[in-house]
Parts: sequence; structure tokens; C-alpha cells
Amino acid sequence: MSSTSGGEAIVNGLIAHGVDTMFGLPGAQIYGLFDAFQQAQLKVIGARHEQACGYMAFGYARSSGRPGVFSVVPGPGVLNAGAALLTALGSNEPVLCLTGQVPTDFIGKGRGHLHEMPDQLATLRTFVKWADRIEYPDAAPAMVSRAFQEMLSGRRGPVALEMPWDVFTQRAEVGPAKPFELFPAPRPDPDRIKAAATLIVASKTPMIFVGSGAIAARDEILELAELIDAPVVAFRSGRGIVSNAHELGLTMAAAYRLWPHTDLMIGIGTRMELPATFRWPFRPDGLKSVRIDIDPSEMRRLTVDVPVVADAQAGTRELLAAVRKQGYTKTSGRRAAIREATAAALSEIQSIQPQIAYLNILREVLPANAIVTDEMSQVGFTSWYGFPVYEPRSFITSGYQGTLGSGFPTALGAKVAHPDRPVVAITGDGGFMFGVQELATAVQFNIGVVTLVFNNNAYGNVRRDQIERFDGRVVASDLVNPDFVRLAESFGVKAWRVTSPDHFRSSLEKALAHGGPALIAIEVPADSEASPWKFIHPAKP
Repeated sequence: MSSTSGGEAIVNGLIAHGVDTMFGLPGAQIYGLFDAFQQAQLKVIGARHEQACGYMAFGYARSSGRPGVFSVVPGPGVLNAGAALLTALGSNEPVLCLTGQVPTDFIGKGRGHLHEMPDQLATLRTFVKWADRIEYPDAAPAMVSRAFQEMLSGRRGPVALEMPWDVFTQRAEVGPAKPFELFPAPRPDPDRIKAAATLIVASKTPMIFVGSGAIAARDEILELAELIDAPVVAFRSGRGIVSNAHELGLTMAAAYRLWPHTDLMIGIGTRMELPATFRWPFRPDGLKSVRIDIDPSEMRRLTVDVPVVADAQAGTRELLAAVRKQGYTKTSGRRAAIREATAAALSEIQSIQPQIAYLNILREVLPANAIVTDEMSQVGFTSWYGFPVYEPRSFITSGYQGTLGSGFPTALGAKVAHPDRPVVAITGDGGFMFGVQELATAVQFNIGVVTLVFNNNAYGNVRRDQIERFDGRVVASDLVNPDFVRLAESFGVKAWRVTSPDHFRSSLEKALAHGGPALIAIEVPADSEASPWKFIHPAKP
């Protein structure tokens, strides 16, 4: 036991869990916490807006698999960062928000104290996995350990801890922090594993769908796919679990060509948005289904023939053993059909110009382990199927939240986690301007992200929808933008301007070689980009 402030007790708990980097924006209620960061010599990456703090922590977690931790003031600070927490919830990533609260004597009294928010914990609990309050310093070690336990057990997700203003500097005798064991994962039901294996053995044309919940099972999934000659496809978050360089690693565009003849879908660690929610417009006749997911509630959200509640790695490993035991016989010519579908899709998506031309060059220049973040933009949408991904956690999106403005700050967090790997942010002009001020953060902390700003002077997708669906009535989707090159240079960021794919390669190579923060402004004439949506929401063949 030692005399420790509330802020110091929280920091000691973070260090006990291996945290060495924080993202944050200090303010009055959390001065005591930031002082503890400084005394402990934690690396603190500041930001110019709370949403960026949250998204940097998200990018850190998404790219590394390790918890991302950030701190912002309560009330407006928490709400500003709420989009990132909501994205982390939808993407199942371990992000910890540390925030303050009004002084203890004011809690629940509605006196209008600085940053006071009616029942902040209740609000937080609607968009994080778990949230609680640390009432006194000596409760901090156990509460921090509980937060990590909740974040990392079962279906991963964000959590939040708040502490009253006065408790951050209040001192007490506090014991050391000790990490808690994670809650045990459910073990696969042997009868369901056997039933799933029976469906696989009877199948001639299976297809495997994966999401971020399957990342730890990548070896087992590839082994299963090769055993049964099944293509493996991901929508967004599971991309790279089976590399697109492998003939069984398919994009959604290639997989959809095989979908009409698929007789079994196998979902592993995924919501199965492509085949079962709203992306693909029909279900093949006689289709059977197997699903492995650690979250029992997922089995109630989507009914399948054989639901297996289990950790993806353990469930897939046991399924592999059961399939081998029953004796699977491959369908003759299956690999050839898969290769043909991949080649046909690759040829067909070349019509999505100029987006594909830029993405082709980006892929050729970047190494296999480079990290790319997308944005709600025409090139970002196209990248979901038009940018090959070779490793998990190397292609980062905001998932089903589709958060405009998330891409650039997410890339900053990913680069902090991986300073030796190239990190490129694909953004549009509209989304980039949500977080443009974080160019200052990139310069201050020398975060060498290369940001691609595709400038069509519009919220391009909104503008297209207005024209096509509302008789050409365009409202609030045309934009007046700054000169992005001059703007970047005013922050001290190296910048280039590109007007066609022909000039993109040399600028990209220079930006990557520069090593520091860099920006490429890519000027795209209005209404010149082909719609990417026919491969995301395809028509029934």
C-alpha cells in the first residue's frame, strides 16, 4: 500500500496492463489524470478535437489488437468522442475511454456544474460494452482491471470509466493493480460441431464468410478452406484473414459470381452482412448454413441451420477435426471455377474509373503489410472490393457505422501503433475536413501518415443520390474547398497535387519516402467518378 492519488491509481492500473501510449485532450476535470500520465512518463498524443482522440485510440486498437486508451473531459468531450466509441462497438475493438465527472458533492444534483451531463454513465452505457464510476482512489486498481476484463473477454468492445473531479487528486492508501483473468469463452457443443461437419461433408460448393471475430483463427480458416476448396470472403473488417493473393481469398465482387451455385454458407466471427443481411439480394435454393460466433446473441439475430457458440479459433479447430473424421471429398474442378470467378470480377471492376486506376497504383507501390484506412468516399467505397488486402488488420474501415471523417484520425492511431509500417489514409474532401485540424497533431508528434484527399468539391455520393433519386434536386452536397496543398503546407505538411492517375505514382512514392506527414491532393472533376455500388449492392443475376 502507498499514498496514491486517484489519477495515479488509474495510471498504475494502465501500466499493469501494458499500456504505454495514451491519446487525449486535457481539461479541468481531468488535470489530475494528465499530471499522473506525465509523472509516469506515459507517451501522450494530444489532439485538437475529442473525436480525433477516440478515433486515434480506435486505429491503434484495430491495427494492433491491443487496447487503445484515450481520455477526454466529461459531457461535451465524451459526446464529441462518442462517434469513435460507437464505431469501436460496431467493430468489436477494445477501446477504453477515461473521463471525468463533476465533483462528488454535485453528482446527480443538476446544479449546472462545468460540463455536467444528466446521468453520463447511463448515456455511455448505450454505446459501450461496459461503463462504471471510480468513487475513490483505492477502488481504481480493481475498476481498471475490470475494465480490461470486460474489453477483452468474449466479444471485444469499448468500455468507459469516469472519476469525479476531486477524486483525481484525492490521496489514499492504494494497493497494486493486478490484471483479472478473462471470462472463459464458451466451449463448442460437440453435437453441433458434428452436425456442422455433416453439412460440410454433404456440400459440393461451400463458401466461408469471415469478420473481425475470426482474425485469431486465420490459420485454422485457411486450413479448412484448403481442405474443402471453399472460397473465403470478407466484407470489410475480415479482409486479409485469407490473403487476396491466395486463390481462395476472394473479394465480394468475385464471391458474388459464385453465390448462385453455393449450397452451404459458413460464417466465422462475422455478422454475415453480405449473404444474409442486406447486401446480396437473394438466397440460393436449398442453401444450408453454419455459423461460429462467440456471442450467443448473434444466434438470435440471424437464424442458421447449425449455430455454434464458441471462440472462432477453438470452434474452427474442432470443426476441422470433425470434417476430417467424417471424410470430406472435394468437388472436381472447384478451384478452376474459383479462379475463373476471380479473373472475371477483376476484369469487370476495371470499369469503376478513375477509382480503380488509383487503387491499382496504390497496391502496386505499397508493401504487403502497409495499413490503409478508408473513408466514406467514392474511392473508399471502391476499395472494399477493388483494393487487394494481404494481411488482417491492414485494411481499416469504420464498419457499419460508416462514419464520415473517421479515416484520417484512425490512420494517425494506426501509425502510432506501427511507426515502421507505411500507413495511408484514403479520404474524400468532405470527410477529410471533419478532422483537418489533426494535421497539426501529425506534425507535432511526427506521425508519418500519407493522406490521399480525393477532391470532387462535393459530398459525392449524396450528390449522386440526389440527382438520381430526387429528380436532380441538389441541396447542401456541393462544397467550396480550400487549396488542400497550400493548406497542408501551412501546417508544415509536405504536399503534392495530382490531376490524373498518370501522375499519382511518382507523388505517392515521394510521399512515402518523405517519412513524415504527407498529403496528396487528387483533383477529381465533379460527377466524373463511376458509381461503385453495383458491386456492393449487386443486382440479382
